[in-house]
Amino acid sequence: MKGQLAKKQWQRGLSVMCGAGLLPLFVMLAGCDHAPEFNVLGSYFPAWLLCMGAGVALSGLSYAGLKRVGMDREIVASIVVYPCLALFFACALWLLLFR
Repeated sequence: MKGQLAKKQWQRGLSVMCGAGLLPLFVMLAGCDHAPEFNVLGSYFPAWLLCMGAGVALSGLSYAGLKRVGMDREIVASIVVYPCLALFFACALWLLLFR
């Protein structure tokens, strides 16, 4: 009787672990419904490409603005700051335009 009880507990624990392992998979697959895209002269482009290009352009404008007011010298690790700024702008545009 002890063996059967232990076996049932083991099976119940195994089913809970399998369910908990599948939950992240289902959550990730929920975003695969439809990829946002837009039509440019008959060719479909993914929306992230537009956001990435706009993020890089806005980062470049930020650099130009900071350089104009003389604040570009205050940024120590510009090789890290400007790509992060481009990523920030791209993600912000994605959230504003496509979510």
